[in-house]
Amino acid sequence: MTSGEEFGYTDRIDPLDIAALRAAHPDHWMRAAAIRTLTLDAVAAANSGHSGMPMGMADVATVLFQNHLRFDPKAPNWPDRDRFILSAGHGSMLLYSLLHLTGYEDMTLQQLKDFRQWGAKTAGHPEYGHATGIETTTGPLGQGIANAVGFAIAEEALRAQYGKTIINHYTYVIAGDGCLMEGISQEAIALAGMQQLSQLVVFFDDNGITIDGKVSIADITDQPARFAASGWHVQSIDGHDPVAIDAAITAAKADPRPSMIACKTHIALGHAAQDTSKGHGALTDAAQLAAAKESYGWPYGPFEIPAEIKSQWEAMGAPGAKARAEWEARFAALPQGRQDRFNRAFAMEAPKALSARIRALKKQVSESQPSVATRKSSEMVLEVINPIMPETLGGSADLTGSNNTKTSDLGVFTPDNRKGRYIHFGVREHGMAAAMNGMALHGGIRPYGGTFMCFTDYARGAMRLSALMKAPVVYVMTHDSIGLGEDGPTHQPVEHLAMLRATPNTHVFRPADTVETAEAWELALTSTTTPSVLALSRQNLPTVRTEHKSKNLTAQGAYVLAEAEGKRQAILMATGSEVEVALAARALLQAEGIGTRVVSMPCWELFEDQPQTYRRRVLPPGPVRVAVEAGIRFGWDRWLFGEGGKREKSGFIGMHDFGASAPAEELFEQMGITAAATADKVKSLLG
Repeated sequence: MTSGEEFGYTDRIDPLDIAALRAAHPDHWMRAAAIRTLTLDAVAAANSGHSGMPMGMADVATVLFQNHLRFDPKAPNWPDRDRFILSAGHGSMLLYSLLHLTGYEDMTLQQLKDFRQWGAKTAGHPEYGHATGIETTTGPLGQGIANAVGFAIAEEALRAQYGKTIINHYTYVIAGDGCLMEGISQEAIALAGMQQLSQLVVFFDDNGITIDGKVSIADITDQPARFAASGWHVQSIDGHDPVAIDAAITAAKADPRPSMIACKTHIALGHAAQDTSKGHGALTDAAQLAAAKESYGWPYGPFEIPAEIKSQWEAMGAPGAKARAEWEARFAALPQGRQDRFNRAFAMEAPKALSARIRALKKQVSESQPSVATRKSSEMVLEVINPIMPETLGGSADLTGSNNTKTSDLGVFTPDNRKGRYIHFGVREHGMAAAMNGMALHGGIRPYGGTFMCFTDYARGAMRLSALMKAPVVYVMTHDSIGLGEDGPTHQPVEHLAMLRATPNTHVFRPADTVETAEAWELALTSTTTPSVLALSRQNLPTVRTEHKSKNLTAQGAYVLAEAEGKRQAILMATGSEVEVALAARALLQAEGIGTRVVSMPCWELFEDQPQTYRRRVLPPGPVRVAVEAGIRFGWDRWLFGEGGKREKSGFIGMHDFGASAPAEELFEQMGITAAATADKVKSLLG
């Protein structure tokens, strides 16, 4: 071996250590070496990437895939496959190597050669949707292990619905020190322990190294003790001993608790940078790469895998192929109705009855015209949706009574009642959101979860990944403005609508009444590639859609709610609770002979998707435009003086600072979000 002086590591690696590992299990060693060498070659070719973790965890991955993981590369999306999640996503070459070696058709050798390059499936971190076998996007640390909790919950819930002959599989995770330092990890670990997710197994890559140096410079947590304290089965093993690895997995599968296996490993095993912080990153020195391969007993060229070793890896999928065929026979024996329900849920297709249920509720509401908070409106919608969509699985981050997310028919999901369809996530907004991502990606489940709108701050990391992965999760965010009142500015979202609207591939719905809320839910539950955020009020709102229309007007993003009488001089645009304010302002203006149109804009993103001709009909050039929303102005200029509007003929009624603690009515008055202020703004712009 060459010296690692340039890495700050002056002690020579003892070649006898590597030789001993090779000699103890020679066949296993060479299979694992295939992962290590492909990693070194790909990172060297890209001159970028993270080599150390795949080299350190190659033994664990090899044993898992050979002896335990149930998968079929020829049917990679088989619903009852085991899930493998690389939470330590920087080690992506571990996953890409595994997929290539086991024979996933779209993970060709060329893809490995194109690691981190434009157009390749082999992105720097695993990206869901790029290639089969990538179960979730795992760039931000901690997200993968939290997603895995959602995968495991989905497995338990579906097993309760369809029986263990149809759903009965494991979720395996590799997580590192970084994953476990992230706060979201504790949210996920605690939830999994409480729920006794027995088919969840986490491998902790305990290499003691981070980018900055030894883990001990930043953290001294006893990780096995932490997991044990949260109700997990815990083992500690030598992560380079295939016999110990196999025995630990077997024991984990036999325990009724979720399992953590702490695998003591050497980062960048066999390289000059072994056991150093430099071993974490890109190991591209040609001489050191050659020396590492020599220590492995690997005499082959770059990206070269001997046919014998490749065939050994490809044979690992054979038990899964057999299990999949047996599963297909069992599935075919199910009554046709159960097959259809299963296939519909996994295809993310809403039942045919959904549209009719929504239309009936809309008609009833338009006639009865209740005055209710839109959080209550959401509950009313869920009461008609949940009974016909057994795939919905709801929850709240300890705010069930405030979010109105639990309906009477759901029951609570617990270790004793897996048929329950409501989860008490606890005060874990981030963990909840990430778990919901896992449920959606698992398939067969339509997850939704609630908290206060302001606490999207806590859930933000996972919500961004919902959008990135095109996971149609539904976020029920209540208490959406200063309208929540006395809890004050810490709980009053001001900038949050702008933040969420700035996120690509996210539908942000802020409905004005029960009718718009029903329409928003219909759109959220028929989406297959876009997450939805429902921003809902605490305070009661009148029914503004008093004329029943079968058409889903919210699907257009914005529409004319009230037309001007006489010459159209002004257009008032509003969302949510401020639509009521806009309608009252219109009445004031019309009384003075100022023709005023009111446009409800429940979803900007859908309005932006409409043809320009439609947008122009809703927002024609000429009239004064004023927007009314109890949030900051950011983003509104697109509609105020874009789309044919003019800066000098536009205005905004809303928030310019944080809120305050007081009754909602007084807050709206003090912040100037009133019908009178809106009318005055229009008149000032008209001159």
